Amino acid sequence: MKTDEAKYYHKIEAVVVGAGLAGLRAALEIAKKGHQVAVITKVYPTRSHSGGAQGGIAAALANSAEDSLELHMYDTIKGSDYLGDQDVIELFVNEAIKTVYEYEHMGVPFSRTEDGKINQRPFGGHSSPRACFSADITGHVLLHTLYEQCVKYNVHFYSEFQVFSLLIKDNISRGVVAWDIREGGLHIFHSKTVLLATGGYGRAFKITSNAHANTGDSLALILENGLPLEDMEFVQFHPTGLYKHGILLSEAARGEGAYILNSDGERFMKKYASDKMELAPRDVVSRAEQTEINEGRGINGKDYVYLDLRHLGEKKIMERLPQVWELALNYLKVDGIKEPVPIQPTAHYSMGGIPANINTEVIRDAKGTVVRGLYTAGEASCLSLHGANRLGTNSLQDASTFGRIAGKNISKFLVENGYEDLTSNPLDVARAKISSLMNGNVGEKHSKIREELQENMTKYVGVFRNEEDMLKLLKILKQLQERYKNVTIDDKGYAYNLDLFEAYEVGNLLSFSEIIVEGAIARKESRGAHYRTGFPKRDDKNWLKHTLAWKTEEGVKLDHSKEPVIFMDRFPPQERKY
Repeated sequence: MKTDEAKYYHKIEAVVVGAGLAGLRAALEIAKKGHQVAVITKVYPTRSHSGGAQGGIAAALANSAEDSLELHMYDTIKGSDYLGDQDVIELFVNEAIKTVYEYEHMGVPFSRTEDGKINQRPFGGHSSPRACFSADITGHVLLHTLYEQCVKYNVHFYSEFQVFSLLIKDNISRGVVAWDIREGGLHIFHSKTVLLATGGYGRAFKITSNAHANTGDSLALILENGLPLEDMEFVQFHPTGLYKHGILLSEAARGEGAYILNSDGERFMKKYASDKMELAPRDVVSRAEQTEINEGRGINGKDYVYLDLRHLGEKKIMERLPQVWELALNYLKVDGIKEPVPIQPTAHYSMGGIPANINTEVIRDAKGTVVRGLYTAGEASCLSLHGANRLGTNSLQDASTFGRIAGKNISKFLVENGYEDLTSNPLDVARAKISSLMNGNVGEKHSKIREELQENMTKYVGVFRNEEDMLKLLKILKQLQERYKNVTIDDKGYAYNLDLFEAYEVGNLLSFSEIIVEGAIARKESRGAHYRTGFPKRDDKNWLKHTLAWKTEEGVKLDHSKEPVIFMDRFPPQERKY
C-alpha cells in the first residue's frame, strides 16, 4: 500500500461526502461564500442517486388556490404519523418555496402550465397539487443543474473516492481518510468541517429502488465512532417497484391518474383509503398491495399487482411519463400504453439516519450534544423531518433545502473556527480495514454474504414484521457478521479494485442492518412504515418518541428519551385516515 503521506495530504476548509442534491447544494453554498470546499464521492457526481428521483419537488407555490404553507406542514406531519419534529417541518415548508425559485433561476427546466407558471401535479398524501416537476426526470435535471453551478463556483471534486474513516477526537471532527478508487492509495483530507450526505441504504434489501451505490457508508462510519443512529426501524417501501427488479416507477404515474389493480381487475385501494385511493401515502399503498398479494389476489396468483396507465392515453404518457413507459418496456418488455405493468413494493427510502438538530449539526446523545464541525443532510440524515413515513416529493426538497441550510451554517463555522490538529496516526483505522480484506486467507466471499443479507432482510423485516421473524433475522445477522470477519478478496491490486470496494460496502451494510432490526423489535406498535402484525395499532402513550441506537461491545444499545417536538395546540396527534 502506498504510504507517502505528504503526497496524499489535502488541507481544505470544508469536506462534503456525497454528491447528490444535499451534498452539491451545501458545497455550492459554501463556495459562493468564498470558502474552499471539496466534494468526495464514490461515483461521478451526475451519477448520484438523486438523479433517479422522478416525480417532483414539493412546495406550496399556490398554483392551486386552496394550498398553503399551513396545509403543507399539516400533510407532512400527518404523513409522518406524528413522529416528525414539528419545528423542523415548519422551517422546511417555509424554505421550500425559496428553494424551488432558486432552482428556477439557476435554469432548471421545469414543466410549465399554459400561462407559464411552474407546473404542479398531485402526489400521495398531499392535499393539493404541489409537486413541481420536469416530466418524470425531475431529480436528473436538478442534479445536473447543481453540478453545473458547483463547477462555475470552483468546487473541488474528488470523484471515485471512497471514505474509509472519519477523523474525530474529543468530540471534534477533523477530516476524513478516503481511498482513491481509480489509482489506489489513501488520502487524508484535513478540514474544519465535514458534511455527511451519502444518501440512503436500500441495498440492504434484495428488492430495492436504490442504486448499487446506496450502501449507507456514512451510517457505518458514525457507528464505528461511537455515535448513534436515529429511527432506523422506519424503512419506506414504495408501492410501484418494477416487478422482480425493484426499479422505481415514479409516483408521478399515480399523480397523473394511473390505477393499481389486483387479479380481479379491481382498484382495490377503495378498501384501504377510500378518499385518496392510489394517492394515499406510500406506506398505506404498499401495505394494501402486500395484503392483496398475501391473500391470493396477486396477478396470476404471483407476488405482484398491476399499475394501469392505459386510460391516460399515449400523448399524456409520452409527455408526462416517458421514463415510466421506457423502464417498463426495457426491463419487462411491457408497453404501458397498451398493457398494465407488473409492480410490487420495493425498499425505497430511509426515514432514519444520522441524528442531527435543526441546524444540521450531528448530535451524539438524547440531550442534543453536538459533535463540533460535523454536519449531515439529505437521506443519510435524521432531523427528524419525515418521522415514520415520508411523503413523495418531500425528499428532493429535504435534500435541497437542508443542503442549503447546512452550507450556510458551515460557512459561518468556517469564519469563526480554525483547523484542529489531526488525530494521532490518522491512517491507522483505514489501513486496518484494507489490510484485513487484502490479506485474509480464509476465503469467505463477500458477494455470498451480501446476497444472504439482502434476501433475509427482504423476507423478515419488510412491509409486515413480526417478532419471531425478526429474532430469527438477528441470529442470521450475527452469523453473517462473524463470517464477514473471514472475508478475503481475490484482487490484490490498487487501480479500480472493485473487489475491495464492494467487500467494504458489505461490511457497512451488515453494520447498520442490525440497528434496523433491533429498533423494529423494540418498537411494539405500528406507526408509518413500521408495521408490527402483533401490534397493529399506533401507541402514542408509549411510543410517541424517537429511537437512538449505538453499537457497543455488549451489543446494540437503545435510548428512547429523545422526545419529538409536538405543538399540541396546532397539530396534535390524530387518527391517520385517507
